[in-house]
Amino acid sequence: MKSWIKRSLIALTSATVVFGGLTACGSHGDHARGWSEERVSEMRGKAVKKISSKLELNAVQKSKLYVLADELVASRKSVRGESGDFRSDLQALIAADKFDRSKAQQMLDQKTQALQGSGPKVLVAFADFYDSLDPAQQKQVREKLERRGHGWWSRG
Repeated sequence: MKSWIKRSLIALTSATVVFGGLTACGSHGDHARGWSEERVSEMRGKAVKKISSKLELNAVQKSKLYVLADELVASRKSVRGESGDFRSDLQALIAADKFDRSKAQQMLDQKTQALQGSGPKVLVAFADFYDSLDPAQQKQVREKLERRGHGWWSRG
């Protein structure tokens, strides 16, 4: 496989894992109210600190990780949309006797457009971060991904 294709696939997979991890973190806590900006910022800081520690990042690499984290948070906001409360949006779809297909399609279109708008920025930020890592650090990232995400957030 060509190296640029392989790198692109690794970057896309890694960005998906990181985004999925942040999304999974976002599912804990009080679902009705969602996360405050302070809570999102706090979790972003903890994630960056932990990843920085595990990979032993230098200042330049750490700054690129912060850029990636900022892009992920911005992407999360754009995908969540105006209401930010998916549960109540879903409840509105099933409130009547018939499922509101047009509203569901509208919600799907909005989220798809948000991902299409923020996705390239996330990929560029991840590629910049990944490319700034030395080969040993890149190997660590690949090994963590082989464990299907269990390595970054495990205790210990």
